[in-house]
Amino acid sequence: MSSMKLRLIVEKDPETGRYSSVFPELPGCASAGDSEEEAIANAKEALELWFEPSEIALDESAKLVEVTV
Repeated sequence: MSSMKLRLIVEKDPETGRYSSVFPELPGCASAGDSEEEAIANAKEALELWFEPSEIALDESAKLVEVTV
């Protein structure tokens, strides 16, 4: 089984001292934490939620196909 690598940007906010974590290729997939380690751990959780399937209304002629990468 192969795995997919994603880029994660982790930055410290000089004003708050907190860390932000953003996956630049995944719009809206971001998190934060009080430490760099916490920001990364929270980002992994956000990533799981970002990829979680949601209900989709399909037209009768449409077919839903799941793809593994």
